[in-house]
Order: sequence, then C-alpha cells, then structure tokens
Amino acid sequence: MSSELYFIYDSHCPWSYAATPLVVALSEAFPEMEIHAWHCANYDGGNSVGFNTIKSVERESDVTFSQKYMRFVDSPKNSIISANLLTWLATKQSDKFLPVLQAMQHEHFVEGNSLGKKIDFFELSEELKLSIPNKVFKEELSKDAMFVQSDISELQEFMGTAAFPALLLVHNDNAVLLNHAQYLSNPKSIVSDVSKQLQD
Repeated sequence: MSSELYFIYDSHCPWSYAATPLVVALSEAFPEMEIHAWHCANYDGGNSVGFNTIKSVERESDVTFSQKYMRFVDSPKNSIISANLLTWLATKQSDKFLPVLQAMQHEHFVEGNSLGKKIDFFELSEELKLSIPNKVFKEELSKDAMFVQSDISELQEFMGTAAFPALLLVHNDNAVLLNHAQYLSNPKSIVSDVSKQLQD
C-alpha cells in the first residue's frame, strides 16, 4: 500500500505559500507517505505578483503578508536561486525540505527578503545550519533544477493542467489531483479527505 504526494510549487508564489501548510499537515498525518516537491521556477526576474493576487490569497487562506513584503509586491520576483536550493535540498537532505521551505517563505512573505541574490540567503543558511554548495547560487537553473522542469512538464501533461500549485496524490494504481483550494482556510481538513482516499 504505497502512497506518494507530488507538490508542484514556486517558493515566491503566494498561492504556493498558502498551499504549503497542506503539505505539512499531510506529512505529519502520514509520515510514511513519500513527498516529491518540485519547484517550477515560474518567477525568473521578469514577472511580479500583484496586489490583487495577494488580497485573493488573504481572503481564501490562513497565511499573512507583511507590509515589508507588500511594499515590493509589484516588483519583479526571481525564484531561480530558491529553485536551485530547494531542489538540492529535496535530493540531498529531504528530511529538512519542509522546514526550510517554510523558513524561506516566512523570510520572503513576512520579512520582505527578496531571496533573489546569494547575499539574501546568508542569514537563513546560518540559522538553519545548511552547508549550501556554491553551484546553488548561480543565477540560472542548475542541472538538477532543469531535470525537475522536465519532470514537471511530464506530470502536468498527465494531470491535464499546467496550473500551480498542484497536489497530486498517488496511491497504489490511483492518481487523484487534490483540489487544494478548498482546504486553504483550514489546512488540517485535507487530512480526513486524503485518509479516505488511502482506504479505497
């Protein structure tokens, strides 16, 4: 009875920030479930988030955004280094992945850290005791992160959508695209629904 969860996200995406607590809730409720977290690197320095998006996320979820973040909400975002870092972490130290993702999202959406350049990660890596290799800090996608983009494309083709964040639950031979939007205001509520899926 194997179960896996595929989480397609972007560290700089407000909707992904709101969906992360769902993944945490599932991870805590089902420690045997294998989680594949794939960063889609949507923000490449040429696109921003927008005030209206933030207001929508606030209305539909539990997460909060600080004034420090809101001041720069319309500025271009760049999640390339974050994609490299989180891909490296998911491969090398997967047990640290969720705590580090949560810390990075707090740093970005609450502390207002753009997490766009190497220097932006110094304090974070010290606090989290991470020995991050230099290849992570290149301002272009690493080879590993590029492989993940290929995996994401294949999975999106299978799911029939390129929308993200996305949560795909695979249990035995069944795959179910979870409607994460309905759980955003109460992350724990996803656990009982997934529990039923796992019993089928």
